[in-house]
Amino acid sequence: MGIGQSAEIIAVGSELLLGEILNSNAQFLAHELAALGIPHHFQSVVGDNQSRIHSVLETAIARANLLIFTGGLGPTPDDLTLAAIAEFFNVPLVEHPDIWADIQAKFAQRQIIPSENNRKQAFLPEGAQPLPNPIGSAPGILWAVSDSITVITFPGVPRELRRMWEETAVPYLRQQGWCQGPLYRRILRFWGITESALAEKVQDLLYLSNPTVAPYASRGVIRLRLAAQANSPAEAEAIIGPVEQEIRQRCGLDYFGRDDQTLATVVGDLLRSQGQTLSVAESCSGGGIGYRLTSTSGSSDYFLGGVIAYHNAIKIHQLGVSPVTLAQEGAVSAEVAKQMAQGIQQRFQTDWGVSMTGIAGPTGGTATKPVGLIYIGIAAPSGQVSTYEFRGSAQRGREWIRDISISSALDYLRRTMMIQSPELIQREILPGGRNNGN
Repeated sequence: MGIGQSAEIIAVGSELLLGEILNSNAQFLAHELAALGIPHHFQSVVGDNQSRIHSVLETAIARANLLIFTGGLGPTPDDLTLAAIAEFFNVPLVEHPDIWADIQAKFAQRQIIPSENNRKQAFLPEGAQPLPNPIGSAPGILWAVSDSITVITFPGVPRELRRMWEETAVPYLRQQGWCQGPLYRRILRFWGITESALAEKVQDLLYLSNPTVAPYASRGVIRLRLAAQANSPAEAEAIIGPVEQEIRQRCGLDYFGRDDQTLATVVGDLLRSQGQTLSVAESCSGGGIGYRLTSTSGSSDYFLGGVIAYHNAIKIHQLGVSPVTLAQEGAVSAEVAKQMAQGIQQRFQTDWGVSMTGIAGPTGGTATKPVGLIYIGIAAPSGQVSTYEFRGSAQRGREWIRDISISSALDYLRRTMMIQSPELIQREILPGGRNNGN
């Protein structure tokens, strides 16, 4: 592979353009190309139309040397990928009897007789090497069209593509010299800070070339991707490690984890490391905090259970919330959140108690207590009880409010635990938002 060459992923399928299915194949291939050190600057999606596939090809060969197609290899008339590629490069489609025999054998195992339409899958562009499909009927191709252009095709079925990629395509790419030094990546995760605020804190680091540092956000979690070109994991760590440490020092408690860690797994690790337990009392979240915590195997080590106290009667009889407080302050209030947290902590005899009460909408809001107002309570082992007031956007909808408030509850617990146990952090940073204290 020469300097400056790169790959382009081309996904074929009208169902992708219509939004009927998620383009998970492009995500998988993008990740794999980065891991192999193959530059990849563009992706394209095109419908099942031969002239449009030609148009995409015209653009792609002007800016990439390795063209990776997914989709359009099936037996139906709208599966046009190979025919379009062959016509574009002005070569005929040639039947491979061994592929047709393989298709027939696979159908026979299922006691099905293939139709003539299936025979179409045995025709490949002249000069192309078959890319075997061990679990499906549609093979792909490995085709060095010229010294400067290589084409690889895969079916659109993700499990078929992944098997074909790992077993045949990757060894082919290595053999052909496409794979350079791999790209090692680390994802740093943040909560309680906006993407713009985080970018300000690390602005000078965003201009590094190795490792590169890039921010991106999704559902409240802000991420920084650190990527290093290196010849070994040890070399990558030497490049990434110092930058990661600098970022963590600058961002303090806004940083909560890296790579696959979530707020729930981080909270679980903290509880386990301290030998502590947790219970939850939930109203508007409807059990969402407990669901997040129990999504991790082994969470029974630290999570004992909870109460979904949706009705005021449950708050009173199961959690010991004062009827007077409910009447005077309302169910959505800091005081009720405190009493719920205390109540669940005492009822379940846990070190920590977490509560949530609020208005997820779209109805139920008032001028003083709008949709999106959430109170989170924390009862600590020390006996201290505090609340956090979260105000979500009513325009984002009920599920968004619930989802973000659940994450905020886990984050508030994480911060509170770390502040109350200074040995867990190098420095103490108070949680963001309005802290109502005792």
